[in-house]
Amino acid sequence: MRLGYFTMPVHPMHRNWAETLKEDREAIILADKLGFYDAFMGEHLTDACETITNSMMFHASLIPATTRIKLATGTANLSHMHPVLIAVQAAMFDHLAEGRFILGVSPGALTTDAEALGILDEDRNKMFAEAIDVILAIWERGPPYDIDFPDNRYKVSTARTMTLDLGVGIMAKPYQKPRPEIVGSVVAPFSPGVVLMGKRDFHPLSANFLLSKHLKSHWQNYCRGKAEAGAEANVADWRVARAICVLDDDKAAARYGRYDEKSPYRFYYEQMRAKMKRGNRLYVFKSYKDQPDEEITHDYVMDHCVIHGSVNKVVDQILALREEIGDFGELVYAGMDWVEPALNKRSMQLMAEEVMPRVNAAIGKSAAAA
Repeated sequence: MRLGYFTMPVHPMHRNWAETLKEDREAIILADKLGFYDAFMGEHLTDACETITNSMMFHASLIPATTRIKLATGTANLSHMHPVLIAVQAAMFDHLAEGRFILGVSPGALTTDAEALGILDEDRNKMFAEAIDVILAIWERGPPYDIDFPDNRYKVSTARTMTLDLGVGIMAKPYQKPRPEIVGSVVAPFSPGVVLMGKRDFHPLSANFLLSKHLKSHWQNYCRGKAEAGAEANVADWRVARAICVLDDDKAAARYGRYDEKSPYRFYYEQMRAKMKRGNRLYVFKSYKDQPDEEITHDYVMDHCVIHGSVNKVVDQILALREEIGDFGELVYAGMDWVEPALNKRSMQLMAEEVMPRVNAAIGKSAAAA
């Protein structure tokens, strides 16, 4: 099982933006040194806590500062830009990173982003589907492209103005062939979108604010999509994100990861709970469909969404998660605000150097005994 990294990120509004950008970079540089496989960075346009406005631009600053880690948009919100822009900018990034690039995609869920862009009343899921078709067509075709899909608002051609001997009218293709890995974030239980991911050979990343009991539904839907496309699903392609605080003893982890009022984990999930409530999406935290909203308290969310403890305790919880939902290819560690930087760094270090080797050893021993 691989170890990945994901962050929105979520910082308190009073913090200096330049400082949090440096902190977010430092976290991914550390992840690279510790051997994390990839790092997903979220993006929003209109959120004073989630302060990365362009994940590709942010990651570009990390290409020369890292050596191994794959840099992933987490996600590029495809309703926010014309697909030509996404296609050529992602292709350029892939070349700059010499293949250390994953294109994470989603429609873009923040309503204030949509309002600011004048697309609040648009079907952003439809815009997303239309955009991804065009992006893939640009990467698959040559000029003049002549992309004109039925019921797709985006029409792309360079036929009227291209001068190919001068290079005019030609759009860049990615460094990776035939294209970079494409990953979609999955938030909703039983999400039908995962079926479509399976059909298109996009890979699911199950969000860290979804209850573990619902995660298996993502894999089942992904397998269904792969089967409908005549292919077999590979567990290596399924990523599962979790909020984890692992420290040298249970008491320290419980304080920083759960109970202290200044805990960045508490701040993160209070933000997520409030934002989901505002957007009528508290269902992501519910154990069952008709569970009353008033039961989804801050403590309820913390109890269900945060893994914390010493190394052995966290190893046991990860193995229990795998027993509950089945095998998956990558555990994605959710990054938090660095209230006490030494503890955030220690948690990442223990995850990479102690927890994951023990988890993988246990998985290997179980497989050998089967």
